[in-house]
Amino acid sequence: MHRKICLLLTSILIGVSVSAQTILEHTRRSLASPDGKHQFHFYQKQQADGTLDLYYRVQYDGKPVVLESKLNIQLDNHIWERALAKFWDQPKEWEDILLFEKSEQYAVNESWSPLYGERSVVKDHYNGMTLFLARNDASQYKMNIEIRAYNEGIAFRYYFPTHPEAIYHKVTEENTEFAFPEGTTAWWTQWAQAPYYEKPLKDWEDMSERPLTLKLADDLYACVTEARQVDFARAMFKLSAKKENTVQVALYSVSDMVTPFGTPWRVIMASDRLGGLLENNDIILNLNEANKIADSQWIRPGKIMRETTLTTKNAKACIDFCAKHNMQYILFDWKWYGPSTEFDTDAGQVMVPELDMPEVVAYGKSKGVGVWVYVNQHALQYQADKIFPIYKEWGLAGVKFGFVQYQTQGWSTWVHDLVRKAADNNLMVNIHDEYRPNGFSRTYPNLLTQEGIRGNEEFPDATHNTILPFTRMIAGAADYTVCYFDPRIKNTHAHQLAFPVIYYSPLQTLYWYDTPARIEEVPELEFFDNVPVSFDDTKVIHDKIGEYVTIARRKGEEWFIGTIGNNEIQRLATPLHFLEPGKSYVARIYTDDEKVNTSTKVKVTTLIVNSETQLQFQLQERGGCALHLSPATQKDLKKYKSYKKKQVL
Repeated sequence: MHRKICLLLTSILIGVSVSAQTILEHTRRSLASPDGKHQFHFYQKQQADGTLDLYYRVQYDGKPVVLESKLNIQLDNHIWERALAKFWDQPKEWEDILLFEKSEQYAVNESWSPLYGERSVVKDHYNGMTLFLARNDASQYKMNIEIRAYNEGIAFRYYFPTHPEAIYHKVTEENTEFAFPEGTTAWWTQWAQAPYYEKPLKDWEDMSERPLTLKLADDLYACVTEARQVDFARAMFKLSAKKENTVQVALYSVSDMVTPFGTPWRVIMASDRLGGLLENNDIILNLNEANKIADSQWIRPGKIMRETTLTTKNAKACIDFCAKHNMQYILFDWKWYGPSTEFDTDAGQVMVPELDMPEVVAYGKSKGVGVWVYVNQHALQYQADKIFPIYKEWGLAGVKFGFVQYQTQGWSTWVHDLVRKAADNNLMVNIHDEYRPNGFSRTYPNLLTQEGIRGNEEFPDATHNTILPFTRMIAGAADYTVCYFDPRIKNTHAHQLAFPVIYYSPLQTLYWYDTPARIEEVPELEFFDNVPVSFDDTKVIHDKIGEYVTIARRKGEEWFIGTIGNNEIQRLATPLHFLEPGKSYVARIYTDDEKVNTSTKVKVTTLIVNSETQLQFQLQERGGCALHLSPATQKDLKKYKSYKKKQVL
């Protein structure tokens, strides 16, 4: 009898559990990428009390990436409702009474060419779906969920159509979940310029920056990030307090919006290769609007060197060095206009007597070298409308924004408006400190680069450097501020030499702490001279995060390859299968060698290679190597020896 009662109670509890969360079958919708690998599944559940929840799942190649997770965004519009004498009931959760109305699917298959990039042609190919939902009351509130399934990943956002009463929308929270399989680890970092740590999805000290790269079960890798975050609070990622192995969005602030509007895109990329995440990061650009600058001929990527003395004499020496070494710009860093952290300092005047700005700009123009200036947020906040036209009149090429805030909706809107104002005055932009890219450079390509990275100016170790390509760099360009001759660097010089290939930036800062007088004309500087800042194609060859990285980038018929290792000795084989078959190439190879009679100890070797070549390298501790490959002429074939199989470089 006792056993029968227990069985009855168990069956009742199971029944309650099932009825407590009933999937509404008519709401089930699925969307797959054009190649069928990325799949998005949506459905709605009804709770026992009649309230509704929105759920989704993501798979890659049939394997789970995101398990059942809530789609959740919260609004509090009651003040504006009261102002319009609308006394609607407020549900506990905004989506509690959202009814599914219909769905629409469509497909896009286009391509476009950016002014600069990691690839010269970007394919914009996806299957799209819009889910239409409406509140089940008199409020006339509607919400759509827009989903795109690319071969590169899944993206979705919340979209609010025009409200008939013009009700302002206050987004107070977004609690979108990403529930990952058991055993998932993430590369966690506390802020934009912090170190990275691989952690399980528990016991985080704080929220994590985006992008968030994860290692899943079944030999899968994933990345969660955001795109088109322009006039909305930016997102971080925090652990769910309710569900294990679950990360959720954490907004920096509320966002006050006017319909129609869409939230930033939430992006989920998956790959069976870690390098595939970096190779597929065009998805972030594709989720942003097209170029809005009608005449963009003045936007010219290039390499830049900082002038530290703020004198006309040394600025000219810096320009001479840049002209000799195929560098396009010099930068006057902070204090050229006086104390940079005071609001009453006029950033429209040169306050250093030893610096004649018109003379320097004119001299640079005669040498084909442009001039950038640093401006701190204190001046940008109140003087931008005045100083940007002045800089245009001076003939400056660009502005480096310093110490800018941008996490909240207000600061995010402000900094992106600054980029627009700079574009109106033909000024390129480099945003420094905590800003991380979200694809806005597609819309306003005068935003060449940004920091948002623990770069070389902070002298991170080699292991940190091997993590960055598969975490921070997925988001887009980073100004790593490459050092070379400074004695404080912790890595070999061949490791340093590889950075312009490893860390993509259309404005590539070289010789950060160096001056022309201190730079030795060592042979390997030719690699810095020759490496471009914009490429036609990018391939990840080695992707052992935290151990070693090899990235190959093509410009025309030439290839530039960078390899960096961690704090340990690394032995690796680098295949050249990406080269054109049947064609020979001259390879200029730069490796560490203590026997070389220079202060930098970098050996330069020239060999003939082809697509069947597999180069063998033994990297020193904290070492690396760089390669420049160009098509071989008949003269080259006679002059240089071919690489010997298993020859260790």
